[in-house]
Amino acid sequence: MFQRFDKLLIELPQPEYPDPNGASAVQELLGGKFGEMSTLNNYLFQSFNFRNRKKFKPFYDLVASITAEEIAHVELVSHTINIMLENTTFPGDPNIAPLQNAKDLRFHHHFIDTAQTAKPADSHGRPWTGDNVFNSGNLLLDLIHNFFLECGARTHKMRVYEMTDHPTARMMIGYLLVRGGVHVVAYAKAIQAITGVDMTKMVPIPNLSNRAFETARQFEDAGIHTKLYTWSPTDFRDVDKIWKGTHPEDGRPLEVIIGSPEGAPKPDYDSVPEEFAPGISAEDYQEIVKRLMKSAGM
Repeated sequence: MFQRFDKLLIELPQPEYPDPNGASAVQELLGGKFGEMSTLNNYLFQSFNFRNRKKFKPFYDLVASITAEEIAHVELVSHTINIMLENTTFPGDPNIAPLQNAKDLRFHHHFIDTAQTAKPADSHGRPWTGDNVFNSGNLLLDLIHNFFLECGARTHKMRVYEMTDHPTARMMIGYLLVRGGVHVVAYAKAIQAITGVDMTKMVPIPNLSNRAFETARQFEDAGIHTKLYTWSPTDFRDVDKIWKGTHPEDGRPLEVIIGSPEGAPKPDYDSVPEEFAPGISAEDYQEIVKRLMKSAGM
């Protein structure tokens, strides 16, 4: 089961200016082959289908706890896309084409399909597919795949970072570079526990430190790259059999945190009347409030 909190992992800056073409690139980090929907669903189904769960509990706990974090990553990328799309169009009579700014943009789905919000698709609008899930049933093979998947995801984040200077995208990517780096090292340590091969000597892939990225430095300075969360107050504690020792890049001690990060406030989005979203006027809202109060006996 999953417990949900109405927060984001970090607070995202909300500048007044949009970057809709940048948002189309960020879509790849959501619904692409190496996007957060892929990491989430790979680990989700590997945890559902895990064999000899009690016997190999530290490895199960690792995959299961990272699964929970990936849900929050999907949410963080989605809100980044939403913020980057804010203020792209303008309200007005439909005959003046209030969505005219969208016609020359790369990703029309944001304006035709989802009312200027994230879509479970890649940067070309292709829907995310379960074909991106790898779950072989072989523990070592799945862990090697997960290591490769996280390195691929890191590569894509670095490239998208270089495609847009929008502060929301860069803050999100900086954070996920650091947290994705945790997952890379965690899977490397799990592989080493099984095979004796020190996979951590291969990191970072690509061969560029997170500290090269301005928005990643603050999270590394805070030690976020050394922490692995259980995402449960009681379960998945055997991750400490794997997540232990020191970080291979800077030698700082690794730490298992029982539970979840504190989180930060979620953004709220204004109506977009030119998209008929949410399609409820101020007058409608007042009537809804009256009905709710009446049904509550107030």
